[in-house]
Amino acid sequence: MLLLAAMVASVAGAGLLALSMDVHWEQVRTDAQCAPRMVRLLRILGAACVLGSLVLCLGADHVSMASLVWFMTLAGSALVVTFTLSWRPRWLRPLVMWIPATTAPEESGRS
Repeated sequence: MLLLAAMVASVAGAGLLALSMDVHWEQVRTDAQCAPRMVRLLRILGAACVLGSLVLCLGADHVSMASLVWFMTLAGSALVVTFTLSWRPRWLRPLVMWIPATTAPEESGRS
């Protein structure tokens, strides 16, 4: 169960990190723009999910095997997210549905 949770966390992390990029964001959410603060939040959440997958792998096995399994889950999740973005990008939409559709880019110091 821990390894399955690690894989889910890894896919979620890779998806959040991918969606923090403008190109992938526009593929998934055509109804909203992503503000710079949301980009930072997506990157932090993505990194936390990837780190969480490492912790779950470490809970399932000893360190040498857990690190191997973690790298394999990272590679697998990168492939899953890559193929999803190229085939059905909207399938990643549940990862960012909590962001309101009215999010607009922040002004850059204009008054």
